[in-house]
Amino acid sequence: MRARVPASSANLGPGFDTLALALGLYVEVEVSEADAFSIRTEGHGADLPEVREHFAARVVQRVLGHDRVAIAVRSDIPLGRGLGSSAALAAAAAAAAGAGDRDVVLAVAAAVDGHPENAAASILGGLVAATTVDGSPVALHHPLDPDLRFVVVVPDRHLPTKEARAALPALVPHADAAFNLGRMGILLAGLADATKLVAGATDDRLHQNQRTALFPEATVLLDGLRSAGALATSWSGAGPSLLAFCTADTAGAVAEAGEALLMATSVAGQVLTLEADHVGLVVG
Repeated sequence: MRARVPASSANLGPGFDTLALALGLYVEVEVSEADAFSIRTEGHGADLPEVREHFAARVVQRVLGHDRVAIAVRSDIPLGRGLGSSAALAAAAAAAAGAGDRDVVLAVAAAVDGHPENAAASILGGLVAATTVDGSPVALHHPLDPDLRFVVVVPDRHLPTKEARAALPALVPHADAAFNLGRMGILLAGLADATKLVAGATDDRLHQNQRTALFPEATVLLDGLRSAGALATSWSGAGPSLLAFCTADTAGAVAEAGEALLMATSVAGQVLTLEADHVGLVVG
């Protein structure tokens, strides 16, 4: 069985561990019965050891309860860059192993990845809000303006989620929590209608500033993308990738500015212009 899912960008500024957006980069996993275990990888992650401990293999074994399978993984999603590569791979591997419908695949992927928003976006497509209720992941779609495009600045450096989470305080003031809730409300309205999207909608007090020490150039890059015409900007997930919310008319200029900003800050990387994926998980 073969399964494909898109990458995702989570948080989107104020929606920490809650909001995520599916983007048009993909990972595909194929699982077939075999006399002995094997795994073959292509694209991003192809340099990782092709062994039973491979992340996709562990998910497949979790679903099937054995490792008598041949697994093939093909990925366009950069690893460790805040684009939901682990959640996407978990979802694709679980679906290819025959875990069940989307709800079951989401439960498996969320359990493996640790929280549900990235996996929910990859499985459902579009813009989602996700959380855990009574021990099970719950995810719902929100409207997304079809005119929106997403310019993603992807530095050539890894920022493991564990390291990014270690930079966050254990407690936050009520004022900061209320600040983020307010920003998330106007962000959802702006993503539904891009004419209402304001730069301040992606402001955040819970995680972005706290992680800036791990990627000091982020501030200059985010400001530069807004100056070039982005409606708003944010970190993508735990970073270091950065996300610029644009319209179809402005995405080209913002992407060009992103390339120039990488050169100006001496940050190696690439700039991608992506559309939202509205399909999510495809099996077969």
